Amino acid sequence: MRLEIAVLSKAGGREPNEDAFGCWSARDASFCLLSDGAGGHGGGDVASKLAVRAALAWFQNSPECSGANIASALRSAHDAIMLSQRAGDGLANMRATAVVLAVDTAHASAFWGHLGDTRLYCFRNEAQLARTKDHSVVQRMVDAGYLREEDLRRAPDRSQLFAALGQDENFSPTVSDVPLALIDGDAFLLCSDGFWEYIDDAAIAEALAGAATPEHWLASMEQQVIAHGGKDQDNYSAMAVWCGENARMPTASPRPERDT
Repeated sequence: MRLEIAVLSKAGGREPNEDAFGCWSARDASFCLLSDGAGGHGGGDVASKLAVRAALAWFQNSPECSGANIASALRSAHDAIMLSQRAGDGLANMRATAVVLAVDTAHASAFWGHLGDTRLYCFRNEAQLARTKDHSVVQRMVDAGYLREEDLRRAPDRSQLFAALGQDENFSPTVSDVPLALIDGDAFLLCSDGFWEYIDDAAIAEALAGAATPEHWLASMEQQVIAHGGKDQDNYSAMAVWCGENARMPTASPRPERDT
């Protein structure tokens, strides 16, 4: 199976951009990662870049598509941030969220994992097949029945996390236990909270239905994010991954992450 990947990352109304992303491909596997510096702790831009570098370096040394390997890569990212926290320079409390997609292109299957409120969506036949669940206080309130799912984006404490890279307490990434068998036309979206907060799940699916390319899909969604985000819009980043025999395979790069 071949993949086609498109990415956007913008500062919005807040500088610096604390989001970071990267992709790396081996012969029979591709790994995509998106990370967001957790707000309010200082050094979020450093933490997200460390997370991307460390996790993709892990996959370069161990290009296995499995939930266990994703968990190990996220642990490596966490350890890299924890180590840098000890260096001082205002970085002692830096945190980051992350989401990882691993695609076995030889066997047409996928695993994913995440920590925090950076999300992964999976679509098949333009309908949502799966979505990660945020490690946030507000998500727990939704799960407990105190809030409706549709109120999650507007809740005052929606950015309050109980788990993140760089925080030992509650460090337990959620990873898929079994592979998802992929078919041509399956599509993934990885995005930071600055993106998904301003476009609901139905609108994401609707944009996909009208998109000819992953770049077009991202551009269509970005219009809605900008329209609803306002002048103080958070940093927003998104990565679209389309699966199919006619898609382009991303090439491996000796520099496994991109600073944004």
